[in-house]
Amino acid sequence: MAARLQRPAINRINSGNATRADFKVGGPNLAVPAKHLMAPSSANETASAFELARHHIDDHSTSEPPTPPDTRVTDSYAYAFDIDGVLIRGGRPIPEAIQAMKVLNGDNEYGIKVPYIFVTNGGGKSEQERCIDLSKQLDIEVSPGQFICGHTPMQEMAEKFGTVLVVGGEGEKCRIVAESYGFKDVVTPGDIIKTNEDTTPFRKLTDEEKANSRVRDFNTMRIEAIFVFADSRDWAGDQQIILDVLMSENGRLGTVSKTFDEGPPIFFSHNDVVWSASHELNRLGMGALRCSLEAMFKAVTGKELKTTAFGKPQIGTFQFATRLLQRWRKDTHGIDSPVETVYFVGDTPESDIRGTNEYNKTTGMNWYSILVRTGVYQTGTQPRFQPRHIADNVLEAVKHGMHLEYMKKLQVEQNRLNDKAIEQGNLDYAKPESEQKVL
Repeated sequence: MAARLQRPAINRINSGNATRADFKVGGPNLAVPAKHLMAPSSANETASAFELARHHIDDHSTSEPPTPPDTRVTDSYAYAFDIDGVLIRGGRPIPEAIQAMKVLNGDNEYGIKVPYIFVTNGGGKSEQERCIDLSKQLDIEVSPGQFICGHTPMQEMAEKFGTVLVVGGEGEKCRIVAESYGFKDVVTPGDIIKTNEDTTPFRKLTDEEKANSRVRDFNTMRIEAIFVFADSRDWAGDQQIILDVLMSENGRLGTVSKTFDEGPPIFFSHNDVVWSASHELNRLGMGALRCSLEAMFKAVTGKELKTTAFGKPQIGTFQFATRLLQRWRKDTHGIDSPVETVYFVGDTPESDIRGTNEYNKTTGMNWYSILVRTGVYQTGTQPRFQPRHIADNVLEAVKHGMHLEYMKKLQVEQNRLNDKAIEQGNLDYAKPESEQKVL
């Protein structure tokens, strides 16, 4: 038998002052609140294991995984969380979220830890930056390996396209993320405006934007694809530039196609029309930008614009999450099969609940949808897509799933005792379930 590989050392990073540069290339990395640097918190074990599992997935590793450690983490079920409106609102933690994380990390009546990952449509930052933010906000140890952002699956397209236009987000962050994914030549709207200021008559670059943007020779360049990585900070300017590229001859700026069907494909990291921010009313999201672009393209060209969205509710996002959980299960427990049940907690019926339910329907996986009342969903309204449970907040959602799992185990144990009683001829003990008292 081949010798087991040694588990690599975790690079522990102080999330209080960390930057993306502090993360070791290839991992594994862990963002840690300052007070936990010397002594790992209860979240350490789960976060570390997911970072290793994600590292194996990204590397397409076929080697034998590290030796599974001794653990109190259950392998039969897990949680997946949306972030905005579930754990965080307006950059601040929802009060029950901090306690919910403590419960999952072992502060519960069952004496176990429960694994969890974050599946968010939010983007515009690298998984490393999201990891740092959430570590500080929720006061937990968390790894980039636990994050699946809306644009994470776009990484798989880096080898397919050469020069790409990347739109959205703050400053240069989306360009940096795209380059970290392996995209070879990344153009931003700032590059196009700096090269030709007449592109957007009503938008002028700031001094910082000018410094970060690059003058390019668009006469010899062909843009092969458009990726909207994060919400646009300037709808008018970004839409003008996107339309110019879509209506061009094979992605060459300054040209206009006669047929309006020669432009490059366009991809959005998600399709949420609204999202929950700090404002008392929901705010428009990337899905609204997508609708606007499709309408404008038709108004100008008379043709339908074909667009593609990643993120929730697209099946690919849930498939990636399932692979991550399965790899974690194998690395941590030596079990090469999917987790039995995944409780997905979200606040948006149109993406979180719809995606979870449709993934179940098409794959037969047991993903259990829970809708919380702290985000997009408004109490008293009828969700367009029905969850299996509605909870007031994420803490109640966590406790609901853990109670269901506890009752499942009680039932399994009761059935085992029944079978044993029947084998031994103790027919009085083996009563029908309806006559037995649940422990």
